[in-house]
Amino acid sequence: MSPGKAGLFIDGAWRSASNQEEYPVYSPASGDLVTLSASASADDCQEAIDAAARALPAWEATPPSARRKILLKAADLLDTESYRKRMVASACEETAATVTWASINASSAVNGLREASSLATRIRGETLQSEHPGVTFIVQRRAIGVILAISPWNAPAALSVRAVAIPLVCGNTVVLKSSEISPRSQSIVVEAFHEAGLPKGVLNYVSISKENVPKLTADMIAHPAVRKINFTGSDRVGKIIAAEAAKWLKPCVFELGGKAPAVVLNDANVHDASRAIVHGAMLHSGQICMSTERVIVQRGISEALISAITSTVKKLKASKSSNDATAQLSPVFSSTHAQGVLSLISDAKKDGAEVLVGDLTVNGALIQPHVLLGVKPGMRAWERESFGPVIGISVVDTVDEAVELANSSDYSLTASLWSSDVHGALQTASKIRAGTVQINAPTLSFEPSFGNFGLGGATGYGRFDIEHFTDLRAIAVNPPTGKYPLVDNIL
Repeated sequence: MSPGKAGLFIDGAWRSASNQEEYPVYSPASGDLVTLSASASADDCQEAIDAAARALPAWEATPPSARRKILLKAADLLDTESYRKRMVASACEETAATVTWASINASSAVNGLREASSLATRIRGETLQSEHPGVTFIVQRRAIGVILAISPWNAPAALSVRAVAIPLVCGNTVVLKSSEISPRSQSIVVEAFHEAGLPKGVLNYVSISKENVPKLTADMIAHPAVRKINFTGSDRVGKIIAAEAAKWLKPCVFELGGKAPAVVLNDANVHDASRAIVHGAMLHSGQICMSTERVIVQRGISEALISAITSTVKKLKASKSSNDATAQLSPVFSSTHAQGVLSLISDAKKDGAEVLVGDLTVNGALIQPHVLLGVKPGMRAWERESFGPVIGISVVDTVDEAVELANSSDYSLTASLWSSDVHGALQTASKIRAGTVQINAPTLSFEPSFGNFGLGGATGYGRFDIEHFTDLRAIAVNPPTGKYPLVDNIL
């Protein structure tokens, strides 16, 4: 198989790196070379930001309906068979995604663009009654400026759309930096925007080799034209980006890690809860920020739930072959990551957790699903996101204990609560500290119009919405005459 190519997109044109450097991307499943990507130089990154800065005045002045029309056209393009095939194929090749997950990624990109386009005419300010007679005080929402968007590999099309669509619809211009793992998958989104008629310089795209990422990303953050950064990825990298942004007092929107708890109370429907938990934990081999990683179950229902979860997980199989009809899961994104997931499981076993499902082995990037019983605070398997096919189960006696354990985490993205008492579940859900708590649904569920957001800590902060990608600016229209005591008495 010949590898695909991924270039840079700067000032409305596709190009190679200025120094002609490229880097290879290998399939985590087969080890085959699947992509040769241009590796942006410092000059390329500078030019991408400069192009975005030049394009800003005209794009901000573009009528909202015109911006919406371009986003809808890009969504229609991504929804065509040719674009969908390319998005699915590239995600499978670069990230070892299953066809099922790659198809979800493609659909989410289309839906995300359409949802973002609907915000174009909802960017509104207000007029306030001034304390000063005769003054009209106007508050506007205006574009911030150039946004540096850093998007991950695990849902490459969908999360690239999220990184750029709302900033663009708000009148900002954007430089999108891809993950070094999925440059071709993410460049497809940029192609759709270009084909849809986005003016040159409004969206620029760079991909950088792993060894050059730290310095060039820091340089881009420091560029005076960059006003805000959005980043989706690990909390480890998020801390690095936040530290760089803090040097220049630049704000950020971060969606980082997840360690989503599923709280199952004694009156829950075991069949429904177990299916949703396994789905939420194992989809894309657990490589989703909303993946269910902690199951906290009341003792009265624990035996039945644990039996249902383990019997279901035992039927799941991970395979390196996308043609394996007996497999539902893919490898994780790298062999190094697989070893890290195994280390987390092995440490938990040493600390007293019981391995109910799993063989405690890896084969390259392939790791089979695991279920652990007796995971608790203090264990790495409790404290750190595994981002792998792992479920940790804890048994408690009371609802208060369940809530306390659910909140015993530095992660705060999503949670689920299972109970047949909807009124009681509402009361309990309000005590769980998460951006979204799903009652009787997987932790993966979310409302597209509301989005996901963390409450600080290892999950990050801010939202992908109008408020976070516009500035509030005030204009005071004063009467033609005024009193100025300092000078009036001497004139």
